[in-house]
Amino acid sequence: MKQNGLTVADFFAGIGGLRMGFEKAGYKIVYSNDIDKNCCKTYRDNFGEIDEKDIREVQPDLIPDFDVLIGGFPCQPFSMIGKRRGLNDDRGKLFFELIRIMAAKRPKAFLLENVRHLLKHEGGKSFETIKQNLEWLGYKVFKQVLNSADFGVPQHRERLYIVGFLNPNVGFEFPKKKSECKLKNILENQPDESFYLSEKYYSGLLAHKERHKEKGSGFGCEILDPEYLTHTLVAGNMGRERNLIQDKPVSKNRWGIRRLTTRECARLQGFPESFKLPNKVTVAYKQLGNAVTVPVAREIAVLIKKILLNDLQSGIIPPDPTLGEFTSGIPQKTTAA
Repeated sequence: MKQNGLTVADFFAGIGGLRMGFEKAGYKIVYSNDIDKNCCKTYRDNFGEIDEKDIREVQPDLIPDFDVLIGGFPCQPFSMIGKRRGLNDDRGKLFFELIRIMAAKRPKAFLLENVRHLLKHEGGKSFETIKQNLEWLGYKVFKQVLNSADFGVPQHRERLYIVGFLNPNVGFEFPKKKSECKLKNILENQPDESFYLSEKYYSGLLAHKERHKEKGSGFGCEILDPEYLTHTLVAGNMGRERNLIQDKPVSKNRWGIRRLTTRECARLQGFPESFKLPNKVTVAYKQLGNAVTVPVAREIAVLIKKILLNDLQSGIIPPDPTLGEFTSGIPQKTTAA
């Protein structure tokens, strides 16, 4: 722990949602890593340098020591959408790179984020393997699904948060519901006309929705109620069509039907107005759909900080269990510390 406060290493950093939450809670980020070149550009534009390297090539002895590891490890292998290969997927195996780094650096705590379906993937076996690996390292593990809508943004976004501490005697409780916000509070007054759908395209969406309705399916586009919430922001285009707004009529669309703007999506994830977004709209949508909601990260960060500072003031030194040999990508069995 540095004299100027708690330090953090940010892995699978994306565009920095977790980082911003921890910075707002008073932490200092000493290392960041992501392999996505577009995300790294956005991260640099807003925070400075980031190590644009495959995490499998990251050497722990070449990065600074840190108190807390944070990371939103790849969620696609555990999502309801896709092949759902979990820890057998090449992206899923990247979780074990976090284990490798944590085994070497021994951070006092960690925060990991993923989709809520990870808890049910393969009947719960995937999460149990993840938990056993973290416990093998000597961490006491806590988990909770939190909804971003409970922390001041009008987005229904349920995500799994996993927290762990080396101190086996800690008791950790996740943050409770803080505040609510309505969609109308984050809408732009004069959105660019490029975000409006053409009438031909919107008519096609309605026809597509009608066909699914006849088949007994509720799939299709949806116009949101500004007095309520949006659906979860996603990286793909299909999800944006379930988050449509009926705004002022424009020449492009007499009904005023449009998508959420990229700035509105940034607000839905809790990023400030000063946050620099990519110029390319499709890239911005993807990055924001994959981001961690800043206010949620901050609330968890505050609670982790309270525990770590209490340990420091009490002179508590977490035990350092003797670990067996670590083989990257192979789940470890829980062993006694």
